[in-house]
Amino acid sequence: MALTSHTAPLTAAQAERLRELLEERGYEFEKKEYTLYAAKKGKLNVSVYAKGPKVLIQGKETEDFIRFLLEPEILGEAKLGYEEELDPEMFAPHFGIDESGKGDYFGPLVIAGVYTDAPVARALKAAGVMDSKRIASAKRIRDLAEKIRNVPGIAVSVVAIGPERYNEMFASFGNLNRLLAWGHAKVIGNLAEQRPACPRALSDQFARPEVLARALKQQKIEIQLDQRTKGESDIAVAAASILARERFVDWMDKTSTAGGVLLPLGASAAVIEAARQVVAKHGTQALSKVAKLHFKTTAAVSGDSNVSGTDSA
Repeated sequence: MALTSHTAPLTAAQAERLRELLEERGYEFEKKEYTLYAAKKGKLNVSVYAKGPKVLIQGKETEDFIRFLLEPEILGEAKLGYEEELDPEMFAPHFGIDESGKGDYFGPLVIAGVYTDAPVARALKAAGVMDSKRIASAKRIRDLAEKIRNVPGIAVSVVAIGPERYNEMFASFGNLNRLLAWGHAKVIGNLAEQRPACPRALSDQFARPEVLARALKQQKIEIQLDQRTKGESDIAVAAASILARERFVDWMDKTSTAGGVLLPLGASAAVIEAARQVVAKHGTQALSKVAKLHFKTTAAVSGDSNVSGTDSA
């Protein structure tokens, strides 16, 4: 299928250089909201947006524009069509695992996993899948999550540990990294049941490698395990991050509505104020149903400086 739309980040200097090249090639410029400039030639449209900046190319000649102008003249590197050669591991069969809610006082800890192979990876990239931390809109998260689930050949697993269960498990494990490792191993095990021939799992690194390796061994899961920081650069891990985020924001929205208190993200002053509202409205015990009690935020809510806690680990 021919490529008819493509987005790429630019520096300010690259945006200016692209404008010069478009002028030289006889593109017609037009005013367009939110753009530094927009230009058109034939059935090809080029829009450079101020936010980023970034370029959006649309039309039947998109692929030629990227290969013969954007990559050699502006970006200085050829990527289109070469992703599989540049990063073959991303297109080989593997599981990608990521989590959401780890640093948030309110809400569950969600671990998600996705199985990809070459056709699945290509479909995810075509759908615009990227690290969920780069997506600000909850609607966009939900839209992408739906696309991910509908990709032919994909396998997914999502394990959500609600606050009450989380607090019990944290007390038992005594350490967030061990709890996270249990969740990652659980998801890998679920995926392995769906795709038993998959040889490898990739996880965003959150602790020493042996912590997760030990959790896999305890659950009798044998698989090659890779862990790396910035794991979301892998398309399977990025897809997992979106599914995890979707489950997290859904829980936050539903619980905020049901309890009559808007539960903010993170562990800020606004979170402390919201937690005090929860206590005032529903009693002290209600906190254990909506929050991760080992955070220092709990002490700030109660005003007891003797209560110990951690921010997220």
